[in-house]
Amino acid sequence: MPRSPRLVVEGESAVYHLMSRTALDGFVLGDAEKDHLLQVIRHFTSIYFADVLGFCIMGNHFHLVVRMHPDEGYSDTEIQRRYALYYQDDETKDSPLPGQIAMLRYKWQQLSEMMKEIKQSFSRYYNKRHNRRGFFWGERFKSVLVEDGDTLINCLAYVDLNPIRAGLVARPDDYRWSSLGYHSQMGNRSRFLSLDFGLVGAEKLSVDEQLRRYRQFVYEVGALPTDKGAHIDGQIVTQEQARNYTKPPVDRFLSRSRYFTDSVIIGSRDFVRTHWRRWCSEEDNPDKNPVAVRGLEDVFSLRRLTETLGR
Repeated sequence: MPRSPRLVVEGESAVYHLMSRTALDGFVLGDAEKDHLLQVIRHFTSIYFADVLGFCIMGNHFHLVVRMHPDEGYSDTEIQRRYALYYQDDETKDSPLPGQIAMLRYKWQQLSEMMKEIKQSFSRYYNKRHNRRGFFWGERFKSVLVEDGDTLINCLAYVDLNPIRAGLVARPDDYRWSSLGYHSQMGNRSRFLSLDFGLVGAEKLSVDEQLRRYRQFVYEVGALPTDKGAHIDGQIVTQEQARNYTKPPVDRFLSRSRYFTDSVIIGSRDFVRTHWRRWCSEEDNPDKNPVAVRGLEDVFSLRRLTETLGR
């Protein structure tokens, strides 16, 4: 029986909730694999005409909420910039060939093409890392067209509450492979995530207020009893209410304390660079840039998972 075509809105921006599950048994996505999959998602969504609104990577599947854009007048210069990013590890691909720009402009607005590249890239990494062959992902990815507004914010909350329902963490911010975790622990580094939460009147709100209101919605929805897993403890919600669903400085520091355990090296920029060059192998990039630890002045790191195993 032929597969039904995907519901894709042509010629205008639209939001999709995407889901894909591994074909392997068990929870095969460990910390390193989750970090690398997030790196792959960040890479390809920065090339395709996509805004990432939310995500969550679990042990055997992942969710991605994206707003796909048609060709809205992307200049040739912008296509060339994305081309250079796409082939950043291939010195022979310095610029598109004549006539290739139009093809790329069409390709990079295609939802299926983006998901295919994300999944294939990660499959190659996983098979190489685990010395195996064969399929990694199960059936083709699922795609749901999502309406803006109330439907969107409920969809994003559903995605961010996956670790809560699975009993992995007590607070959604504590799970670093999710949207709220990325906002809280990474400070939305490189502006990877859009702040489009589906909030009414969001254009009049500051960035902090938008995030605060979204956190409030997630915590309040997550506290409701459900027959589909765990929920957020009522005492935690009471604590969040007392501080108006904002994260005080001490909590922001503690959420970044994982740098002290996940890093290969942490310290000043010069300290990290010097010792990385001493430690790295011939296959590593000796000029890899340290990452600033947000919230800690003049502190940098190279993290074990993202910057080494995740390369």
